[in-house]
Amino acid sequence: MRKALEEKIRHLRNEILGLGGMVEKAMRDAVDALKRRDLDASRRIYQADQAINAKRFDIEQETLITIATQQPMAHDLRVLASILEIASELERMGDYAKGIAKINLMIGHQPLIKPLVDIPRMMEIATAMLCEALRAFVEGDVEKALAIPKRDDEVDALYNQVYRELVTYMIQDPRTIDQANYLMWAAHNIERMADRVTNICERTLFVATGELRELDYSNDEMRFSDQDDEGTRA
Repeated sequence: MRKALEEKIRHLRNEILGLGGMVEKAMRDAVDALKRRDLDASRRIYQADQAINAKRFDIEQETLITIATQQPMAHDLRVLASILEIASELERMGDYAKGIAKINLMIGHQPLIKPLVDIPRMMEIATAMLCEALRAFVEGDVEKALAIPKRDDEVDALYNQVYRELVTYMIQDPRTIDQANYLMWAAHNIERMADRVTNICERTLFVATGELRELDYSNDEMRFSDQDDEGTRA
């Protein structure tokens, strides 16, 4: 039975990597479609979110069956509980990509008020964080899991920069208000994605230590918290 459980956990970890790959692609494609004003691509991304949802539910069902039939204990149970949580986090990240696709459709055929620079940069950092966090979880790499959330500050800084610039556009020309708000929401979705990557890192630590703590990186120090979460270059 032990060998069967180990094989099932290995399979579920690979399924989580697969779901993560789907989410990463959705986010990359969504930002690229927004940048290129590709409405057809955004429609495809919007519809493809159903596949991400289905994958998440399949992983959850298989994980729950494993818990019920294999009766895992201690470390194995923490792994399976974390897989449930990470699948949920990834599904929400998929919703953020879907949201950006919807934003592109809402902007429609209007030209962007300015070329996108910082939003794609945010996306690159957030998707890189996601890939690293999932790999750290699969490999049980606590050191990497502790380091990844530091990059969230880069995403936050870019988001603040986007926000300030778009507010300036709105003040200078009220006709840009609607689109500027849409672009703020696109940037916000990416910022939230990076926050959820930190949640995945917390799960890696939970598996290793048995303690579930919030990782909070600020003022050049990583600390544990018991509190709950939650120019021309935009």
